[in-house]
Amino acid sequence: MTRPDPSPLAAHWTLDREVTFLNHGAFGACPREVLALQSEIRARMERDPIDFMVRALEPLLDEARVRLAGFLHGDPDDLAFVDNATAGANTVLRSLELHPGDELLTTDHGYNACLNALDAVAGRSGARVVIARVPFPLRGPEEISDAVLGAVTARTRLVLLDHVTSATGVVFPIESLIPVLQARGIDVLVDGAHAPGMLPVDLRALGAAYYTGNCHKWLCAPKGAGFLHVRRDRQAGLRPLVISHGANSTRTDRSRFRLEFDWTGTRDFSAFLCIGAALDLVGGLVPGGWEEVRRRNHALACRARALICEALGVAPPCPDSMLGSLAAVELPRHPRWPPGARDADPLMGMLFARYQIEVPIYGWPAPDRRWIRVSPHLHNSEPQYRFLSDALREAMA
Repeated sequence: MTRPDPSPLAAHWTLDREVTFLNHGAFGACPREVLALQSEIRARMERDPIDFMVRALEPLLDEARVRLAGFLHGDPDDLAFVDNATAGANTVLRSLELHPGDELLTTDHGYNACLNALDAVAGRSGARVVIARVPFPLRGPEEISDAVLGAVTARTRLVLLDHVTSATGVVFPIESLIPVLQARGIDVLVDGAHAPGMLPVDLRALGAAYYTGNCHKWLCAPKGAGFLHVRRDRQAGLRPLVISHGANSTRTDRSRFRLEFDWTGTRDFSAFLCIGAALDLVGGLVPGGWEEVRRRNHALACRARALICEALGVAPPCPDSMLGSLAAVELPRHPRWPPGARDADPLMGMLFARYQIEVPIYGWPAPDRRWIRVSPHLHNSEPQYRFLSDALREAMA
């Protein structure tokens, strides 16, 4: 089989043209123009580190926060930059005052790293992690709501909800779940790792106590650009993972939340300072801006899923309306392809070795149920997914 070309827009990325890259959802991919800006910012920092860190950095971070808050329909003073969504979730969980018997509720579609964070926090306090079992395949969002609300008890302290699940690619109905949970006095932490740039996000309308997300995935900023949005009435009790100079600052021109989170020590701040450029560049690649970016990516994800389902002779596990630009398809059992270790599935290895196709295959929720996940962005093309489908048809024959 002949390797197909990516989208003409792939010229904006530095992706290897010898690889059919179909795993944008893992770590994203940053366009070359944004990477060039990051290099300029790093060079500026190294020309005079004192001037950059002491005099220039604070207003630059303020500007970056304003740009991101405008895109997410939030208040910049309620945003803190963190390395990634996992760091944001850990920040919230480690700030909670929990007691024996308290319950932290999440679902079995949750991200493994965040499930580990829940276990660690609960283990040291005597609290308990409760896992709501959400079926998959799904007929509609009401099955998610029923599973989550059915697991709530009088001891539930906080609910951790994915906006878009990593394992299954499902968009959770957080717009309806958040007000119901918070009306019962239960705070909600949204793991929005995949949502910014994939879905329209309105932080004010959602009203969650906590929302954390990544900018390096669908926004295509450099790695290390994440955010944590904290509702104003929850900021006083929240501390960064690293306590530094802001803890005893005598400044009164900025909130304690801002002082503590903006400076947790010497680091490379350049990824945060490139967010505005990433928003401008990616949103400017197609007529219609970000709305059209989201529409195109969603349409290609649905088309890619349909091609794979046809090649494997399986049904899609949820309606197209429950997808953003991530989609998972369950692989039929096959004697030639037994399950492998996480991130080392033998079929995934073969697809890369034989066809140079980069696509994830993994076991969820147990190794014997194996899934392939597609996550297209503007650099991808439909012929690339036809190529994948033909390779799967050949491998599973």
